[in-house]
This record gives sequence, C-alpha cells and structure tokens, in this order.
Amino acid sequence: MAILVNEHSRVIIQGITGREGMVRAQLMKDYGTKVVAGVTPGRAGQDVYGVPVYDSVLQAWEKQGPLDVSVIFVPAALVKNAALEAIDAGIKLLVIVPDRVPIHDVLEIAARAAEKGARFVGPNTLGLVSPGKAVLGMIGGRAERAREWFKPGSIGVSSRSGGMTSAISYYLTKAGLGLSTIVHVGGDAVIGLSHPEVMALFEEDPETRMAVMFGEIGTTQEERVADLVESGKFTKPLVAYIGGKAAKSGTRFSHAGAIVEGSRGSYETKVKRLREVGVHVVDAISDIPIKAKEVLGT
Repeated sequence: MAILVNEHSRVIIQGITGREGMVRAQLMKDYGTKVVAGVTPGRAGQDVYGVPVYDSVLQAWEKQGPLDVSVIFVPAALVKNAALEAIDAGIKLLVIVPDRVPIHDVLEIAARAAEKGARFVGPNTLGLVSPGKAVLGMIGGRAERAREWFKPGSIGVSSRSGGMTSAISYYLTKAGLGLSTIVHVGGDAVIGLSHPEVMALFEEDPETRMAVMFGEIGTTQEERVADLVESGKFTKPLVAYIGGKAAKSGTRFSHAGAIVEGSRGSYETKVKRLREVGVHVVDAISDIPIKAKEVLGT
C-alpha cells in the first residue's frame, strides 16, 4: 500500500499552464499519476500534455467528476486563494509546492482545511511519491529518474529537506530497500502535515514496516514524534538523522523552519529525546541504509 496517494488518486494541477506547472505535469503524467485536469483562470479549453484545462476547480470537478488531490504551482501571493478554492470545492489533499507563502496565508489555509476535513503538504515542498504508483509535485525531476531512484517497498520516508528527501530515498533504493511513500513535509516554520502526522499515517499503513526521518534543528516536530513513540501511537522501527549539529542558538540552518531559539528545537534536545524512546538516531546520512537493513534483518 501507500499513504496519501496511490495509482487511483484523481489529481488536478492548479497553475498547470505556467512554466513549472507544465514541466511537472509532464513528470506526473509520464510517471503514471492519474492527472485528470488542470486549472488556470481564463485558459479553459486549452490542454497541457493531453490534460484538459478549466477556469476553476469547480468547473474541473463538474466536467471530470470527483477529485482527490490538487497540486498547486501558482505564485506565492496567489497560493491562499488557490488552496481555499480547492478545499471549498471538496478536495481533501493539497500539495503546496511554492515557497515564500506568507505565514498568515498558511494559517488561513490550515484553518479552512481543519474546518472542511482536508489536509495539505507544504508549502515549500517538493511533494511526495508512492513508488510505482504516483508522484505529486516535482520529486525526481523526470519520470525515468524517479522510477530508477525510488523502488516500491516497505520503508516510509519523511523529510524536512527537499534535497535530502531524494538523497536518502536514493541511498535506500541502492541498498536494495524499497519504499512505500516518500514525503517532503517542507522546510517552512508553519506547514501542513508534519513529521508526527506523517508517522501516524505510516503506523496505519499495513505495508510500511519501518520509517526513516530526516529532521533538522528548529520547531518541535521531532520531539513530537518521540512523544508518539513514547505513548505507543507509533510502534514501528524508526531510523532518524538530525541535521544542524554545529548550529548555535539564534542560527538559521538551511530553511525558514530551522532556527534554534535558546534550547528549544536544538540538535541536542532532539537527539536526546528520540534516543530516550528507542529511535535509532544515526550520526551520518550514509548510516541510514546500513541501520535500516540491520533493523529489518536483511
């Protein structure tokens, strides 16, 4: 199985006629994702790689039938309106790719999503992949590379870094370990699905045997994963790597969401808390596949 998306998920792309939207539409289509429509106001009647374009999400729903996912490729200033439009139309999962989305806008999206029973990944995310089933966003770059780098299997991956999402997944595949779903939760301070929510989904997936997490300094996502483990709400083996070991208090590390403030969100507190509850915390990225094989007994 997989979490969030599979080969049956019906997907639309908001902003499909823009440069990024067109390129990523080709990736998703070529990979086998069920992209049924695109949305760009004023462009109804066009098509992109055979995908029909509509003026609104509601129009796409009326013409194509129920929709499961919207992948959003619009300028940051327009993300809020696009996301709210999709949520109000009834779509239950959004993948918000753009960065620099204002925090207040993200909070509005989160409030509406909670009200309507929807959820979102991002903003500032490369997206997610359920290998062999579907790609949402831009992970892999090209369909051929995504197929080569990410093989189906039983390890779930959750990462706060786009580059490390691909790198860790690639290293696991090269070590002969297949993946159930790969999720880049995004690097911003305020996001939709975070590590704990993703881990909860992996816990429910019968074919995900273990998880790998790339964490960073800043926020309390990793500490909240430790809380899940301690409370028995996440019971599967977990291998984790935390970036930002050398960062000092007040330092931003790589992403807007990776900044240490006093002792909160520091490398030391995250590693200590995760190890306390039995998470396998490794000291190098290269140790992840080694530890994963050891834990799985392969």
